[in-house]
Amino acid sequence: MRSRDRLLAAAIALGVAACATHTSSSRTPDRPTVGFGHPISEADVVPWNIDVRTSDGLGLPPGRGSVTQGKAVYEAKCLVCHGPEAKGGAVYGTMVGGIGSFKTNTRVLTPGSMYPYAPILFDYVRRAMPMDRPLTMTADEVYAVSAYILHLNGLVPADAVIDQATLPKVPMPNRDGFMLDDRPDTRALRCMRDCR
Repeated sequence: MRSRDRLLAAAIALGVAACATHTSSSRTPDRPTVGFGHPISEADVVPWNIDVRTSDGLGLPPGRGSVTQGKAVYEAKCLVCHGPEAKGGAVYGTMVGGIGSFKTNTRVLTPGSMYPYAPILFDYVRRAMPMDRPLTMTADEVYAVSAYILHLNGLVPADAVIDQATLPKVPMPNRDGFMLDDRPDTRALRCMRDCR
């Protein structure tokens, strides 16, 4: 019991001393000498700037891929989740068919049925696939897989070669199936400097 009282008295004394030291100092603490980050240049951003403007393909990288090459890449990297010929697998449903189904009550969501622009397929595959290793496919592999998926949907012939010039020209069946969002807040401009 006695050691408990001594321990409590010592804790109180330390607390009072800490408060006295804190209140007796009228000086503000120094700013830390370390900073949080550092300025970066446009060149530093280039490797991360991989967005593609899907309506015209602006931002698509150099590279190319054929339907035949795409089938080989698909079978090596995509088949386990998406199934043979992209008709659905253990993880995902079909990626083929459904063209025209958006005008019905039983829509089938596939790149061929819903994407208004073909570069969307490239952009999505490059960023998100394979699911366990996104951003690991080369531009040539992504072009090839895109060509293969577009071919399976009947949108390019078996001998098609897709690249940054040809991909935006692939006519997508649902290109005119979207309405322009004309709500007033969609016209807002993002302020980047001297904002109110």
